[in-house]
Amino acid sequence: MSSANDILFFGDTHGGFAHCLTVVEQVRPRAIVFLGDLQAEAPLHDILRDVMKLTEVWWIPGNHDTDSELIYDNLFASELADRNLDGRVVEIAGLRIAGLGGVFRGRIWTPQQAKWNYFSPDDFIKSVSPRIHFRGGLTLKQRSSIFPSVYMALRTQCADLLVTHEAPSCNRYGFAAIDRLGRQLGISKLFHGHHHDTYDYRPHFQRMGFEAYAVGYRGVTNLAGEIIRAGETDGEYPDRVAEVRRRVYNSCCPTKPFSKNTD
Repeated sequence: MSSANDILFFGDTHGGFAHCLTVVEQVRPRAIVFLGDLQAEAPLHDILRDVMKLTEVWWIPGNHDTDSELIYDNLFASELADRNLDGRVVEIAGLRIAGLGGVFRGRIWTPQQAKWNYFSPDDFIKSVSPRIHFRGGLTLKQRSSIFPSVYMALRTQCADLLVTHEAPSCNRYGFAAIDRLGRQLGISKLFHGHHHDTYDYRPHFQRMGFEAYAVGYRGVTNLAGEIIRAGETDGEYPDRVAEVRRRVYNSCCPTKPFSKNTD
């Protein structure tokens, strides 16, 4: 029988992994998923050696996972490199999980733009001087950018859950493009990091078509959205839950609804 604790989602660690083994030993999940910004200061498999003996470890990158060559290599060149969920769907503990790591960056593409600047990593590589290539390919920073090619490829697949570093539109700094991806994948739940806090997104669930959960800084959440370990900075930031816009009807012309902008 499946349990809400079968899979745990770990918020941004930023180099701090001391809590991971304790949580896994206490809860005994079948798998754990890191939601980006791991910033591993040693090869990830060395940091999580004891954790790996007890459960499966999966991850997506965040924007800070390309801050330096060392941080990049400790993640992308570790023995857990093949556990990167970015841009694919993998069955984990009986559930299909889709991953979209990294962040939207204006130089590549932000969904508010009418058109992207570069569709794929190859397009970007061809457009810049070889002098700034990183190891003969994409520049280091842009390896944690979301490219339209990755986003579009995910849209053609099906999943039960979506894990992202960026937030969907229920967060004031989130993106409706994440909402659309979730609906196209057919997910029931989304879990994201990046914002270092947890938020009550419930007023947005029906509008978005799925549940969404923010996992705090070094926090841990289970499949039911229940907090297993509170984030270390939960509640320290202003609330980032987006305002729920309600459809308002003009009493003089009830047959012509309009959306009232309350921003």
